[in-house]
Amino acid sequence: MTVSILSAVTAVAAFGTPARAATNPFTPAQACNNDFGGSWYQASDGHRTISSGGSRVGDVYLMYNGASGYNCVVTLKAVAVGTATGVDARLRVEGSSWAEQSGNYKYYAAVQRSAVDTCVMYEGDILNGTMWVGAGRTTWGNCG
Repeated sequence: MTVSILSAVTAVAAFGTPARAATNPFTPAQACNNDFGGSWYQASDGHRTISSGGSRVGDVYLMYNGASGYNCVVTLKAVAVGTATGVDARLRVEGSSWAEQSGNYKYYAAVQRSAVDTCVMYEGDILNGTMWVGAGRTTWGNCG
């Protein structure tokens, strides 16, 4: 027992404390504002957790700007934060095709569209290793 404790103390002294996962510095509202400007608020039923193997890898949010009538979908990374890896955000406004921002980003992907007097769907994906994982709402909602 003494050897195990001594080994652990020696390892921490030699290598420092274990590395912690980086925290995403952006909130959903900050991400939408950073890309599109304005004041953004989370829509009702506007959040889904993106998980892989029981672990959270990110979150996708549906945001709303009351002044402009636009919706913003932002996918925030919870893994590989600060490293450019695959992230995707999609928003579909009733009567049109999906709008998408997809690429290698350090913190998030975001997309916006006008959604005045209509319904929307939203989705987000994160590349976790070699597999894309995602979440969202694929039924019409947030109509108005």
